[in-house]
Amino acid sequence: MDQRSNTDESWHILIVEDDERLANLTRDYLVSNGLDVQVEGDGAVAVERIKNEQPDLVILDLMLPGEDGLSVCRLVRPHYSGPIIMLTARDDDTDQIVGLEMGADDYLSKPVRPRVLLARISALLRRLKDVQPSQETQLEGDEQNRVTIANLVVDNSMREAWLNEEPIDLTSAEFDLLWLLSSNAGRVLSREEIFTALRGIEYDGQDRSIDVRVSRIRPKIGDDPLQPKRIKTVRSKGYLFVKEL
Repeated sequence: MDQRSNTDESWHILIVEDDERLANLTRDYLVSNGLDVQVEGDGAVAVERIKNEQPDLVILDLMLPGEDGLSVCRLVRPHYSGPIIMLTARDDDTDQIVGLEMGADDYLSKPVRPRVLLARISALLRRLKDVQPSQETQLEGDEQNRVTIANLVVDNSMREAWLNEEPIDLTSAEFDLLWLLSSNAGRVLSREEIFTALRGIEYDGQDRSIDVRVSRIRPKIGDDPLQPKRIKTVRSKGYLFVKEL
């Protein structure tokens, strides 16, 4: 596991899991791979901790006392833009879709193999690391790090977007997808390309996370979900971000 560039500080991970034995086993495994990991067993307490501590990544169990995982995700998203991996013991597509709609970045069913969890964590943290350039790099690369299409501006160096000069509230995963699509405006990106670019793993042909995320982004960038003009679905191919409106 790569640690942060130019610092001895490890990535800070918060595990929200009420099964103490499982949480400690997971923590020990992740710590052995160079991560700084803390555990919280109560959902309501976790909400405040996530808001106040701003961990680099949250591993969030769906079934929790106090507040369940979906509620925790919904409550923290206005205040926390980092990656959230949701875990559940139920193998239900509905849970996955609702979790993604609440703002989860990834979703794994229990029992989770530690190496798979670590791989998913690594992929999400790698995205964060890749978009933390030095100030010099930001100044030199402003043009290539910013896309402006009509009244929409997407800035990858700042990881922010504006519509009509008003900031858009995006999760980390939503911003990553918006940047990928907008920086490739005019070109159809297949789900396979998008999935590999954002998740670092091959697309299995069934995961609906990209579709759910597109549906969340559209209204935020002023697109009509029923008749989208900015992000078009190209049947059997993927998604196209329109270059000129």
